[in-house]
Amino acid sequence: MPFMKRFEKKIHLELTKEHFFLWANQNSTSLILDSNHYPNQSENFDFMVIKGAENTLSLHTTKNAFDTLEQFRKGIKDWIFGYFSYDLKNNIENLTSKNEDTLDFPELLFFQPQKILFVKDHTITFSYLKKYADEIDYDVTLLKEINLNFNTHFTSTSLISKTSKNSYLKNCAQIIEKIQLGAIYEANYCIEFFNKNILISPINLFIELNKKNKSPFATFLKHENLHVLSSSPERFLKKEGQTLTAQPIKGTRKRGKTKEEDAFLVHDLKTSVKDRAENTMIVDLVRNDLSKIAKRNSVKVTEYCKIYTFEAVHQMISTIQCEVEKKLSPIEIIKANFPMGSMTGAPKVNAMKYIELFENHKRGIYSGAIGYIAPNDDFDFNVIIRSLLYNADTRYLSLSVGGAITALSNPEEEYEECLTKAHSILTLLQKEKAS
Repeated sequence: MPFMKRFEKKIHLELTKEHFFLWANQNSTSLILDSNHYPNQSENFDFMVIKGAENTLSLHTTKNAFDTLEQFRKGIKDWIFGYFSYDLKNNIENLTSKNEDTLDFPELLFFQPQKILFVKDHTITFSYLKKYADEIDYDVTLLKEINLNFNTHFTSTSLISKTSKNSYLKNCAQIIEKIQLGAIYEANYCIEFFNKNILISPINLFIELNKKNKSPFATFLKHENLHVLSSSPERFLKKEGQTLTAQPIKGTRKRGKTKEEDAFLVHDLKTSVKDRAENTMIVDLVRNDLSKIAKRNSVKVTEYCKIYTFEAVHQMISTIQCEVEKKLSPIEIIKANFPMGSMTGAPKVNAMKYIELFENHKRGIYSGAIGYIAPNDDFDFNVIIRSLLYNADTRYLSLSVGGAITALSNPEEEYEECLTKAHSILTLLQKEKAS
C-alpha cells in the first residue's frame, strides 16, 4: 500500500480496537472502517483508522457533485475517504428531494487523510502524509496512554417513530396498489426513529454498538459536529483490480433465542418465496446497472440468495461480479450504479419517485454509502443502513429502517421487519438508559 505522498512504518502493538478508536476521535475529522474479522472483506487489514483531514470536499448541493469529486480526486492523487448521500440521485436522474432535512449533513463529503492506520492482527501500518511522518512515535505513545475507562453518557435515550403504525400500514397498502397497477415492481419504503434533543458520546456509543453487532461494514465517521455510527452488514460496491463486486441484501429474519429456533428462522428465510422474489428483482436491477459499464458478457451472479448470519439477524445476500475496462474512473463506475438497487426498488427511477412521495423525511446520508478510493483506483463502499446519524450541534439523533415492498408483501409483516431491523440499536439505547 505504499504511495509517494506517504511515509509508511510497520509497528507491532498489543492494543485493543478501542485504543485506536478513541485515539482517532481526538481529531475533528476521523473515520473507522471495521470488518470485525468477517472473511473475504479485506486481506490487507482487519480495520482501518483515519485521523485528520488534509484536504476536504464538502458539498451541500447535488449539482455537478460527481464531476466536482472527480476533479478533487485527480488533484489529490492519494487516498480519499468519505460518503455519497442517497439524494445524489438528483444529480443522476431528473428527481427532487422535498422532504424535511433534519440533520443537515452535506450531500457529499470526501477528504484526504493526514494519518491512516491499517491494523492486521497486532501489526499496525502507519501511513502518514510525509509532513506528519515525525509524529508516528509520538502517536504510538498516545495510543498506549489511551484511557479505556469510559461511560456512555445520555441525557435521554427515547427514540420515537416519525411514522405511526397506522400511517405505515396505509402507505404500504398504497405502494402495493401501485405495484398491482404496474407502476413499479418493488419499492424500498423507510421510516425514521428520532430524538430532537439528546446528548450522547458518539464514539463511546459506537464502541458499544460495534461490540454488540459485530457487522462486516461497521463504520464510525466524525466530521466536526456530524457523526455516523453504522453497523451495516451490506456492501454496496467494491473494485479490486478490474473486478467489481456488489452484494445486495434482501430478506431478513431475527436471531432465534435457541439453536432450534435459530435454525428454523434460517430455513424459513431460505425457503421464503417472497424474500427470494425481492432478492431476485434487486439482483436483476444490479446486473442491469453493472452492465452499463461492464466488459461484454462479464456480469455474473456468483452467489444467489445465500443466507448470512450476523449477531442480530439473518440476511439473504446475493453477490454479483463483473469486469471493467481500466480506462473507467472510480467515480464513473459508482455514478452508474448509484443509488444501490437494494435501497430503491425497481424500476429504479420510478421507485425513487414513489419513495419521495410516501416517506416523510429526507434520507440524506441514510441509504447512501461510506468508504474509500485508493490511489490505484480500487475502492470499497458499504450501504449506510442499521446506522445512527447524529448532529451534535442540534442534538438530533436519527435511526432509519425500511424494507422492500412487493406484490406479495403483507403490511403487518413489513412493519414487523422494520422493527426487527431497528431492535438491536433501540435495545442498546434502552440498556444504556437503564444503566
